[in-house]
Amino acid sequence: MKAIVCEKYGPPEVLRPAERPKPAPKADEVLVKIYATSVTNSDLFIRSGRVAPSLIVPFRLMMGIRRPRREVIGEVFAGEIEAVGDRATRFSPGDRVYGLTGFSLGAYADYKAMKDVDSKQGCVALMPANLSFEEGTSAAYGGLLALQSLEPADIQPGQKVLVYGAASTSGVIAAQYAKHRGAEVTGVCSAAKADFVGSLGADKVLDYTKDESVDKLETYDVVMDAVGKARSSKLKEACRAHVRDKRHLVSIDDDALLLDSGRLGRLKELIEAGAIRPVNDRTYPFEQMVEAHRYVELGHKTGNVAVTVNQKA
Repeated sequence: MKAIVCEKYGPPEVLRPAERPKPAPKADEVLVKIYATSVTNSDLFIRSGRVAPSLIVPFRLMMGIRRPRREVIGEVFAGEIEAVGDRATRFSPGDRVYGLTGFSLGAYADYKAMKDVDSKQGCVALMPANLSFEEGTSAAYGGLLALQSLEPADIQPGQKVLVYGAASTSGVIAAQYAKHRGAEVTGVCSAAKADFVGSLGADKVLDYTKDESVDKLETYDVVMDAVGKARSSKLKEACRAHVRDKRHLVSIDDDALLLDSGRLGRLKELIEAGAIRPVNDRTYPFEQMVEAHRYVELGHKTGNVAVTVNQKA
């Protein structure tokens, strides 16, 4: 099978195409033919090896000391079930699925063998019927991040929710989810993305680059940081003083991402009902994985960046 391998830490150019053996599913696994993947910020960290100084040691121990322990990286996929192990009961050949590969990585390839049940090695669920495979990758990654942050808050109609980074992969889903729950939504983004964030249903939009935006802050029932703690601004810091309950000041990197197929199932229902629509900024062919990494590394994407691995006949 074709794959993109990462045999050492470094810039996007360390990625290269290669041929690797096609996996065979074990008794408790399914074999997914991958039609699309995504380039996420997590992929950038794994490829480059660049993390905060305090995280270097645990990162290298987990991912590999001198090079990535798993040469085929990538954590998001959408595709079809091709084969099912004898003890795998949740899926049938031909099912359209989406999910994350967890610590096993391996989504930058034609095929991926996945456990039938959730584990640290990933999760897989039936994909929304009204999405393309490329859109499915946006929903899987952004959806899990957004719902993990917002579901515990139990948003009620009329509450005020602020999403910092509302044009990010998870922010796109978060803003729509909060609106679906009946909240008054304030989205934070750059001025160039204000109209886009408004189209997601945000009632108000604040420009994080302008200091005067701090004066427009209200008191919020939930404040979600959808860009992560490594990126900040005067407005973001001010948000801490504008949430009613500090327990509802949440960030996408507060905790490890839960690989939860049940949550993917709830997301599927929301998308099929039209309450949420995932957004892809760009879609690259598999052969342009290096270019896709370069683009995401610029930090200006709107929503998700997908990569087409195989074309559906």
